[in-house]
Amino acid sequence: MSEIGNITDMPAEHGANVFGSMDQFAKKIEKTLHVSIIYRDGKVKIVGGPTDVKRCESVLTNLLELSKRGNVITEQNVDYALSLTYEDKTNVMIDIDNEIVTRTISGKPIKPKTLGQKEYIDSIKKNTIVFGIGPAGTGKTYLAMAMAIEAFKNNEVNRIILTRPAIEAGENLGFLPGDLQSKVDPYLRPLYDALYQIMGADSFLHNSEKGLIEVAPLAYMRGRTLDNAFIILDEAQNTTPAQMKMFLTRIGFGSKIVITGDLTQKDLPKGVVSGLETAVKILEDIEDIGISTLTNRDVVRHPLVQQIVKAYEDYEYKHTLKNTRDGRDVKNERRKGV
Repeated sequence: MSEIGNITDMPAEHGANVFGSMDQFAKKIEKTLHVSIIYRDGKVKIVGGPTDVKRCESVLTNLLELSKRGNVITEQNVDYALSLTYEDKTNVMIDIDNEIVTRTISGKPIKPKTLGQKEYIDSIKKNTIVFGIGPAGTGKTYLAMAMAIEAFKNNEVNRIILTRPAIEAGENLGFLPGDLQSKVDPYLRPLYDALYQIMGADSFLHNSEKGLIEVAPLAYMRGRTLDNAFIILDEAQNTTPAQMKMFLTRIGFGSKIVITGDLTQKDLPKGVVSGLETAVKILEDIEDIGISTLTNRDVVRHPLVQQIVKAYEDYEYKHTLKNTRDGRDVKNERRKGV
């Protein structure tokens, strides 16, 4: 049985944004929800089953509201709106879009784009120490950086400290050519890139020269106590338990720490336990410490990244399941004396 639903008042400039170039977004919505979308004279007609039409109306209403707020609709927005409508979370995208963390040097607002990102930001606001764990492309470091810069602008902290383990060089940078800065720059480049985009190169260099913004490898945190600072430890899956303990005990009064990492991309030597994995298990029940877990649904890069992350997760799950079954089979054979 078919039903026709109407969404009124979609001006041409928003229609082009919502439906995408060559109607690519409209076609994706039609294919996913098994509906037909007819757009004429600023009116939208949806043809399909009652439930599918209702879901399509929800998706288009959310995308239209995002467009009216000045957002350029992306494939990620469409995918996320589609996934939310199957969970009957109709207003989540609009609620998420209400929050602006800060703005880039060009004035572009930085906002959470998924519920997982919104919960991550809320956790950073609420807690002194936050672990942000999830796959590449979920905005863990970028959003933490945005929060740090906003806190710095509002004089909530006196300085920003960004660090990551230089695991590729084994934390031993002496054999590399050049001075200290040229040695550590390749490992810290992603942090610089985010700083330049949000704060601007001139502002970063000015504050860096004054010692108010510091980008350094984790090894240089040893022996320090960091008061009134916003500290971000990136790529924390590559720390050892000893390094993580050292870092966590650097926190001083008035400081906030965000630790980000992806437990599926460890570069540690074989047999070495990740400090991030250990810390989450040890600290999960301590008050004022938040643990935010982001998933492939929170990926906001190219749509293929989300599919790649999901494919790897599925593969690793099947591989783990197979090893578990194989192990049980071997034990059973031993019990039977085979």
